[in-house]
Amino acid sequence: MEKSPIHTFEKYLKQKSLKLTHQRQAVVHTFSTHKGHVSAEDLYRKVQKKHPEIGFTTVYRTLNLLVEAGIASANTFKGSCTLFEIIDKKEHHDHLICIKCGAIIEFHNIHIEELQESVAKDHDFRVTEHALEIFGVCAACL
Repeated sequence: MEKSPIHTFEKYLKQKSLKLTHQRQAVVHTFSTHKGHVSAEDLYRKVQKKHPEIGFTTVYRTLNLLVEAGIASANTFKGSCTLFEIIDKKEHHDHLICIKCGAIIEFHNIHIEELQESVAKDHDFRVTEHALEIFGVCAACL
């Protein structure tokens, strides 16, 4: 049975002798229900709708704790601010990034994954993680 992000986060905080405060819980809940990538600023605005007492610094620090805990990833795509997303342990994905509007399209392609494994094997290289970002212009901007 897979554990929820809040449960995993609580366990991580205990290891670090930190508490799962109401504010952190609210940030994690809002973040974990968001689909796709989100900046700290946009997540802060979403959190503020239900919890106006929570400050930007709390949101930002909680996001960084989520990254440290392995629950979230932080991506700085070419020319953009840092965007966070929940890590889906089940499926790796890569990104197409529009250089005009900033749209991010997630995709998974088994052939690309197999090719990367083959290239690593050919070079006697063990891959521990990877990221593929393809920049171009999306259909809406063409």
